Amino acid sequence: MARPLRIEYPGAVYHVTSRGNARQAVFLDAGDRKRFLEVLGSVVERFNWLCHAYCLMDNHYHLVIETPEGNLSRGMRQLNGVYTQEFNRRHTRVGHLFQGRYKAIVVDKDNYLLSLCRYVVLNPVRFNSVGRPEEWIWSSYRATIGKARKPSFLTVDWILSQFGDRRSEAKALYKKFVLTEIEKDSPWGLVKGQIILGTDSFVKKFSMLLKGKEKIEEVPRIQRYATRPALRELFLEGKLEDEKARNEAVYLSYVRYGYTLKQIAEHLGVHYTTISRVIKKAEQNQRM
Repeated sequence: MARPLRIEYPGAVYHVTSRGNARQAVFLDAGDRKRFLEVLGSVVERFNWLCHAYCLMDNHYHLVIETPEGNLSRGMRQLNGVYTQEFNRRHTRVGHLFQGRYKAIVVDKDNYLLSLCRYVVLNPVRFNSVGRPEEWIWSSYRATIGKARKPSFLTVDWILSQFGDRRSEAKALYKKFVLTEIEKDSPWGLVKGQIILGTDSFVKKFSMLLKGKEKIEEVPRIQRYATRPALRELFLEGKLEDEKARNEAVYLSYVRYGYTLKQIAEHLGVHYTTISRVIKKAEQNQRM
């Protein structure tokens, strides 16, 4: 079974989500949700995390976590493991609660963290659980805008600092920022390789970190090639006009960067058998 690739380093920021096994609920009542937040608080303290936002739905949860010590995996094992034990004990159950391993996306803090925190607290609205985010008491939104007591593990300073130095004014501007973007698309279309959300320059920082992961079959293909250049970058206009240059780009796209025959063919507007012939010819030339 493919296992998610983990990128960990001091100061990393993540969007983390974990879903119930077979889509089952992981929170059956308010007691479960309170207990999860208690466990989260202990994990944040123990592993020196910063929690910028959270939202507990019925069969999954969202966290926005910053790890000054680069220890996401250790903390997540504690969080999901302890909560599963508590849940099973409380409801007289056994076995797995969560579906496989949690998902974690590394986030470009300077460019995407604010919009991501907004996306997280708007989840109940998108799922039609409530009409407005402040009606959902199981997210960080109410505490961030000052409508509820802030949990000790929640960090609101960074978010509010993006809207000004005066706390009351910053809360009002943050609330406006969230409410005026309810209908906007989610940021997930910008995620590279299912694991990185950031600008091109941010993604390139991980090129050396991911180098060599291309051949680890247990890691999903799309994650192994998260930092590869886009096909439009590999096939610049000059290479499309020069047959030799184009064929070299085809071979490079397939062998080094892991694009499929179908992906390359669709980009160039040809049949995939044409691409297959180009690659076979290049392989023959390599052996000569």
